[in-house]
Amino acid sequence: MHIAILTFDGFNELDSFIALGILNRIKTPGWRVSIASPTAKVRSMIGVVIEAQATLEEACLADAVIFGSGTKTREVIEDQELMARLKFDPARQLLAAQCSGTLTMAKLGLLNGTPACTDLKTKPWVTAAGVDVLNQPFFANGNVATTGGCLASHYLAAWIIARLEGIEAVKNALNYVVPVGEKEEYIERALRNIMPYLPVEAELLKK
Repeated sequence: MHIAILTFDGFNELDSFIALGILNRIKTPGWRVSIASPTAKVRSMIGVVIEAQATLEEACLADAVIFGSGTKTREVIEDQELMARLKFDPARQLLAAQCSGTLTMAKLGLLNGTPACTDLKTKPWVTAAGVDVLNQPFFANGNVATTGGCLASHYLAAWIIARLEGIEAVKNALNYVVPVGEKEEYIERALRNIMPYLPVEAELLKK
């Protein structure tokens, strides 16, 4: 099971790293979570330089993909050569966008008329791309999910874990990272946000 987090120059650290940290709490054999970038190294919006763990081509073959956000998303979508490397299939992959990653997803035609979530700064550009932007932190339609706001990234990670490993795995992963004394509150809120968008909820709850 490979989950790739698309991470470009100017990336938002919270959006990439919170999801990376939570998703890596799953210890199922073969479970792999990678930062996927177009170059060997990328620099964040505040200057943190990291090494890529996977190529974009590997990300295109992943079981789940997170479209990360950042300050250079509009440059990414205007780079035709770079965009041509991004080939995904929502029929076989879980595709999830964080904040301005929703704009990348929209430009690739992956939203297919579905409404979406994004951050307030990116909202005008996503709207201009013909997407109905929702005033909520999380929304999913089938295998495609979007989030708005950096701290909504744990909803996105929770949705991916629920789809691939079940509800109990979500609770275990979040229990490790949410604030002491507020664990039940945080976990309940995360589940409340993702449960309406999970298929066959009864079966997932059995896991």
